[in-house]
Amino acid sequence: MKAERLVALLFTLQRRRSATASELAAELGVSERTMHRDLAALRDAGVPLWTEQGRHGGFRLVDGWRAGLEGLTAREAVALFALGAPEALAGLGLDTAGSAARAKVSAGMPAELREHAALVAGRFHLDAPGWFGGADQPPALGTVSRAVWTQRRLAISYQRKDKVADRVLEPLGLVLKAGVWYLVARVENAYRTYRVSRILDADELAEAFDRPADFDLPTWWHTSSATFEQVSRPVRVRARLNRLAVRELRRVFGGEHLADTVLSLAEPDADGWAMAELALEGGEIALGQLVALSPGVEVLDPPELRAALADIGTELAARNAQR
Repeated sequence: MKAERLVALLFTLQRRRSATASELAAELGVSERTMHRDLAALRDAGVPLWTEQGRHGGFRLVDGWRAGLEGLTAREAVALFALGAPEALAGLGLDTAGSAARAKVSAGMPAELREHAALVAGRFHLDAPGWFGGADQPPALGTVSRAVWTQRRLAISYQRKDKVADRVLEPLGLVLKAGVWYLVARVENAYRTYRVSRILDADELAEAFDRPADFDLPTWWHTSSATFEQVSRPVRVRARLNRLAVRELRRVFGGEHLADTVLSLAEPDADGWAMAELALEGGEIALGQLVALSPGVEVLDPPELRAALADIGTELAARNAQR
C-alpha cells in the first residue's frame, strides 16, 4: 500500500539525519527505483525534502520540520514499537502499515527511549503458529479480510468433513489462534466460526450489512472457544512420551488438530521421555488414540485412563504370550 509506505518513509527520514536512497530502500524493504519514486511523491505532497550532494550526502528533511506524535506516552510507545507479528499483518495486507507505525513511533521517541524499545523487542517475540505446523496461509484470506473491512456480505464454498457447503454470510471478524485463521460470521441471525483454510472459494458481494451493535469479537471468541474445548475435548491428559510417540503425534491426531490437542510438550529427559499435556475427546476415542501411541506413552493423569490403558497393555501381552 503506497500511502502506508510513504508514511513509513516520512518518519524514517525524521528519525535519521540523512540517508541515501539505497539505505532507505534497504530499511523499508523496497527497490532503489521504488524509493526514488516515493521520495518524489513526498516532495509532490509538500514535504520539505532536501538533497545533499557529495560523499556524505543523501536525503533529509528541512531542519526543524517534524511530523507530530501527539498523545502517546513513553510506555505506550515502547509497547507498540516492541509488538511484532509480521506473518499475521502480512496475511491481512497490513505489513506496510506495521512498518509505518513502528517508524512513526520510533521517530517520535527520544534516543534513550528508542534504545529501551529495541531492548524490549530483543527479549520478547510473538510466535503465533503452533509447535507442529507452520502458519496458516489460506488462499481466501485476502478476500475474506477485505469483506471484513468493507462490511460486505461474503459468498463462500466451505469444505466440510464429507461435502462442500455454499453459504452467504456476514463477516464480523478474523481470529488468529496458534497460527490458524478463523472467520467469525453471522449466518441467519446466528454466529458461526469457519476455518479460513477450508474456504475453497470466496466472493465479496456488493451488498453491505449492518454490524450488530452489541457484538464484541474478543468476548464472543473467548466464550465460544472455551465452550468448544469443553465439549469437543473435555479430557485433559498428563503423560510421558518417548521419542517415537512424539513423532507419531501427527499421524494419530492429524496435522491440523495438533495445535488444539497438544497443549504442552517439554524437552525430553536423559532417557528420551518428554512430559506432555493433551486435550482429548472423551470415552473410547481418547483411549484409542493413546493405544495408537503405545508403548511409547505413559499416562500419569487421570487415573482412570491410566488404569484402562494398563489393562489393555496387559491383555495384549497375554495374547502375544498365547501365540
